[in-house]
Amino acid sequence: MTLKLRLSRLLADHGMVLVLLLLCAYFSVATLTSQSATGAEAARQVADTILSTPGGSPRVLLAVSNQPGDSEFAAELERLLAGSGAQILGVARGEPRQARDALQEIQKRGGRLDVIACTPASGAWLVFSDLQTDFPALGNPHRIVPQEHRWPNFLKPGNLLNIANQIAVIAIVAIGMTFVIITGGIDLSVGSLIALSAVLTARFIRDYAGGTGAGTWGMVVSSLAAIAACGLLGAFTGGMITRFGIPPFIVSLAMMLVSSGLAYILAQGQSIYQLPDSFVWLGRGADLVHLPNAVVLMVVLYALAHLLMTRTKHGRYLYAVGGNREAARLSGVPVRRVLLTAYVASALLAGLGGVIMASQLKSGSATYGNMYELYVIAAVVVGGTSLSGGEGRMLGTLTGAFTIAVIQNGMNLTNVESYTQKVVLGAVILGAVLLDRIRSRTREPQ
Repeated sequence: MTLKLRLSRLLADHGMVLVLLLLCAYFSVATLTSQSATGAEAARQVADTILSTPGGSPRVLLAVSNQPGDSEFAAELERLLAGSGAQILGVARGEPRQARDALQEIQKRGGRLDVIACTPASGAWLVFSDLQTDFPALGNPHRIVPQEHRWPNFLKPGNLLNIANQIAVIAIVAIGMTFVIITGGIDLSVGSLIALSAVLTARFIRDYAGGTGAGTWGMVVSSLAAIAACGLLGAFTGGMITRFGIPPFIVSLAMMLVSSGLAYILAQGQSIYQLPDSFVWLGRGADLVHLPNAVVLMVVLYALAHLLMTRTKHGRYLYAVGGNREAARLSGVPVRRVLLTAYVASALLAGLGGVIMASQLKSGSATYGNMYELYVIAAVVVGGTSLSGGEGRMLGTLTGAFTIAVIQNGMNLTNVESYTQKVVLGAVILGAVLLDRIRSRTREPQ
């Protein structure tokens, strides 16, 4: 095998992983900004600076704005300075006017002020710009703010978790789509099934499980019932394809319209909000080392799907049907059953995606999942699954889903317009199809 052929195959097999890494690197550089610690971490930095300053017992004024984490900063700093010899003369909260009032009060008492402990926001207040002129009796107090450092907004832990949580629904539904596309089919109904599942879950909880007072079992049964209903529609889709030989594109297109219409009928044109607060546990909760529950579920499902595709007879059957349906039939593979299970699995996972979305948004609406079928198919194709069938990997699909999520998130952080994002996403999909063609050609007998 020539070096050129080896490189071509390496690019074809792992090209999207490289693309994903390059995208992460690019958006990391593009979002590199000067940042400061917030909350308790910022308080510890400021306290260390204050206590290391020579001069005995410093007199301190705390000045904080109404930014997120500022209250935590003030409370933690007061705790750290207590018993250290430092004297806290006042705490100014909110706006520059409160800081000016605090400075005037300290000056009126005839006290000296050594340190003004600030957050990055309050440290920029103009009231602190010329203290020697405006408040000469206070001496020459030093403003101390948390140290700045340069770090990409893209790589903030909160943003990375947000990417994973936002892509969870698409990634989970993409598992089922991978099954379908590997068999040589397509399922355009998954977006509408997401909406239908969300509406059914919300209605079941509202009408039969007690609404806002629903218990755990009521929510679980309602969710499972909605998922099962989607599974029945998936069985109908698979049955029409396997029994009557109707092209998957036509059947799934019809079911997309049917499912969307049912979602609007059941929702009666309105969003359903009568859900208990505890219902958000699946979509917003984070019980395992602060990882979102939806992300944990996504990882578990991908691990199971990977084992199914690589370690079970059914997984081999899926590849066989997609590679050559007639040869698989002649080899004893139950082609109809394999195709049926693929579409049922796709529908069930779309139903699960609808439950997760309803949990994330704490409501059910017929508009949920709009255009998701395109994002799901894009994730599968970008991940390296061949549209011709017979080839694909679950880990590749997960890579594809994260590639799409990184593109969208990175462009949002860099203020790229939404229509430009569509152009870029389209180019990525086209590139993925090109890689698929390269892969096919390099694996042809030479």
